[in-house]
Amino acid sequence: MSCIEIITGDITTLTVDVIVNAANESLLGGGGVDGAIHRAAGPALLAECRNLGGCATGTAKITAGHDLPARHVIHAVGPRWHDGRHGESGLLAGCYRHVLEIVRTHNLATVAFPAISCGIYGYPPKEAAGIAVREVSRFLLLGSNVEKVCFVCFEPNVEAAYREALLLCQSWPRVVLGKCAN
Repeated sequence: MSCIEIITGDITTLTVDVIVNAANESLLGGGGVDGAIHRAAGPALLAECRNLGGCATGTAKITAGHDLPARHVIHAVGPRWHDGRHGESGLLAGCYRHVLEIVRTHNLATVAFPAISCGIYGYPPKEAAGIAVREVSRFLLLGSNVEKVCFVCFEPNVEAAYREALLLCQSWPRVVLGKCAN
């Protein structure tokens, strides 16, 4: 049975198969989660990212985890929020679908997501959380080797948005809400 969990904390400290980076299109680091992941992973991550040629909004690319406890990093480029009428929801959903396809392709079992686009990109947390939970739940329902998906929140209002989205998702079979067993 797959498990979806919400935690508050530092995504760079998690021992999982893959952490997701809320990256910018250059993949060369930035602020927020992106900067924290690059700092924690060390200079080898930046060197590897330089060879990837960037990444389009709504898509994702994978690298090694380097100095992180996670074996891999998937860099997902979320959209900047304008007003919700410029394709933002489709681009954000695309981020999650691309990440999950990479997870499937690489046969990864544990994945941790930040709140993609909710930082300096300004996506409203409630809307972003709904998209994230919907896409992850659909992926898990289709069957995969994923055992645990963790949503890592930094701000209390973002955590509350994810908890609300998960509560609305309780009818999904095969998804255990709350703390996953280790």
